[in-house]
Amino acid sequence: MGQHPPVKPLLKWAGGKRWLLPLLLGDVWPTVSGRKWVEPFVGGMSIPFGLNPAETLLNDINAHLINFYSQVKKGLTVNRCFRNDSDYYYEARDEFNELIRQQQHRTPKAALLFYYLIKTGFNGLCRFNQQGIFNVPFGLHRQIQYRTDFLDYRDILKRWTFECQDFEALSLKGNEAIYADPPYDVEFIQYYTNRFRWDDQLRLATWLAAHKGPVIASNQATARIITLYQQLAFTIFLLPAPRRVSCTGDRKPALEILALKGVSTKVLTRVKQRIESLT
Repeated sequence: MGQHPPVKPLLKWAGGKRWLLPLLLGDVWPTVSGRKWVEPFVGGMSIPFGLNPAETLLNDINAHLINFYSQVKKGLTVNRCFRNDSDYYYEARDEFNELIRQQQHRTPKAALLFYYLIKTGFNGLCRFNQQGIFNVPFGLHRQIQYRTDFLDYRDILKRWTFECQDFEALSLKGNEAIYADPPYDVEFIQYYTNRFRWDDQLRLATWLAAHKGPVIASNQATARIITLYQQLAFTIFLLPAPRRVSCTGDRKPALEILALKGVSTKVLTRVKQRIESLT
């Protein structure tokens, strides 16, 4: 598993980690590929698509995102013609939000609308207000290639398990390999109705440190994040990361941490060498 060209993610997602795949594939994945792969914040799923693990537990607190993946796994069909048009977009957004109000958001129709809104909205953002209503405005994309079916993803997703809950509620045995890519320690944290606050960052880092298997974590390289993971005995690497999605349109590289725990000294040395060669 894993020795293949990475499968392109279905969705453009804030903080997507496709750029991190070469480092993981070359230096980390060969040592953990026999373990169950767990992602508490699966997001755009670029890492699982790139690594192709045999067994996974892929979780996200965003019920609409998990519904989309679950419906693709079941064989989601495209039964409408998407358009890169503002009037059509706002009609679709109203339709999606009405499904949310009616508690019909875990349906194939809601999954299809969610896909369209993420593809067409401003800067690829996924954002909800405090009432759980999707409020991203129409984007300014010159051209959008919408999928006419999801059949080539169905067989991949059939092998994987999806859940939608808080990371601490995940049922783990302790020997899994965890990759955690949470909402970053930045001001804009409301990608979903629930906010990921500093207390949640503390709770996550402590939870990860207690895990007995290998752990890999990404985050914005703020001073308090670096200190937090260092105090919990993680090995920290700093690397520039492209900003694929931004609420302001800013695309400048941002400094991130890659925090590792439960991997061999040999792996840490290779990761350090690889990062130094990139910078």
